[in-house]
Amino acid sequence: MLHSSYFLTCAGMSLISPERSTYVRMVTAMASNLIKPSLAAAMVVLTPMVALAHTGAGDTSGLVHGFGHPISGLDHILAMLMVGVFAWQLGGRALWLPPTTFVGIMAVGGTLGIAGIEVPLVETGIAFSVVVLGAIVALDVKAPATTAIGVVGLFAIFHGQAHGAEIPEDVGGVVYAAGFMIATALLHLAGISAGFLMGKASEHYGSVVVRLAGGLATAAGVALLVGTL
Repeated sequence: MLHSSYFLTCAGMSLISPERSTYVRMVTAMASNLIKPSLAAAMVVLTPMVALAHTGAGDTSGLVHGFGHPISGLDHILAMLMVGVFAWQLGGRALWLPPTTFVGIMAVGGTLGIAGIEVPLVETGIAFSVVVLGAIVALDVKAPATTAIGVVGLFAIFHGQAHGAEIPEDVGGVVYAAGFMIATALLHLAGISAGFLMGKASEHYGSVVVRLAGGLATAAGVALLVGTL
């Protein structure tokens, strides 16, 4: 049975073009590089504080609720995707810095929300993050790594607090936080992958594809920002 499964796997891989197979391996590596360290670092910070701040039953329910929060709002989705595209634009050793920083600092913001600690102008900060990150992508800003970390870290506080504040009463804080961190990391990964694909398209159409995506995100962010004022 094991040999049959191995044979079928190899046969399936042989049907994938070398270029696509390389892309699949690259995405798998990106997922491992992004999600594992992000969750490890964030949970070290998060677990003691959240365990004290909010207890509850239903680990599966908490994970589902946490996972669903970042993907339930356009503002969160756009901001996370732009962080990923921004990271792709930076490239090199800086590729993982914005996403891992975001997830780690978002954990701190999530702890504040779970503990019931308010952060001023949360919704405005979230909408403004979409505007700024979209503009950074549209303008292809080559920011130093420290600046990139500072920008995404600031916005991560707002997003994290909003996620944490929405925790249901009957779920545990740790599993809920794990859910929204995993969803956020996956959205970052999607943004990095989108940047890679748009970069391939840009080989034929220039940088207009990436810049257009950033511009559209900025426009959406402005509309979201107006709605919060």
